[in-house]
Amino acid sequence: MNDGKTRKDIYPGLLVNIILKKDQRSGELTEGIVKDILTSSPYHSRGIKVRLTDGQIGRVAEILEDEN
Repeated sequence: MNDGKTRKDIYPGLLVNIILKKDQRSGELTEGIVKDILTSSPYHSRGIKVRLTDGQIGRVAEILEDEN
């Protein structure tokens, strides 16, 4: 399973689990579909930051559905 730390693995329409800023201590995951990729660097140690279709923003913890 992909951990969401590499930008090239993430694209709009992908189903992912993210960690919201308010959930960083608890580690609670939020499931959603990627709308925008907000991290510009190709790799991030805590996960690539994305905006979901419902407007929530967080770092990708895991990729749930990969079409490729």
